[in-house]
Amino acid sequence: MKKDLVLCITGASGCIYGYRLLEILYKDFNIHLIISPSGYVVMKEELGLTREDILERFPNVNLIPSSKIDSHTASGSRLCVYKGVIVAPCSMSSLACIANGINQNLIHRTCEVALKERVPLILLLREMPYSVLHIENMLKVARAGAIVMPASPGFYHKPQSLQDLIDFVVGKVLDSLDIKHNLYKRWKS
Repeated sequence: MKKDLVLCITGASGCIYGYRLLEILYKDFNIHLIISPSGYVVMKEELGLTREDILERFPNVNLIPSSKIDSHTASGSRLCVYKGVIVAPCSMSSLACIANGINQNLIHRTCEVALKERVPLILLLREMPYSVLHIENMLKVARAGAIVMPASPGFYHKPQSLQDLIDFVVGKVLDSLDIKHNLYKRWKS
């Protein structure tokens, strides 16, 4: 039986990370996908994809409107059995809401529930440079139990393409949830 996993895409540049995670996880997990309105704008700009394209390519994904605050992903009694919650990319605005318990949409609420239920929460931050406020918000969510991951690829695996760099970052997200993959070569000593 497939495990459930929540994947959220916000309006930061780098929606390719969320999309690649969807490609990798789709066959092995029940994906509950939440895309913010800004996430759709960036997805269209960066990847040329729309909501309809996502549904066509991934017909079994559970695409939940970010306005559906009464979704099962906002329920601790449901979310507590999920493999995890991933926000990729996570905008600094979403980070601020999550760090301060402000629920403006289902993404923020799902992340808050993940923290209180101790469900693994991965925030893949894409924006830079960081202000002091960004760093303080990262510290808040890390202290609350989230895994903060800047989208920073390594180079020891000798990437040959942009896809290699994307897969490295996506692989690190999967590593943090103990999901096996072969997306990059691991360090050899």
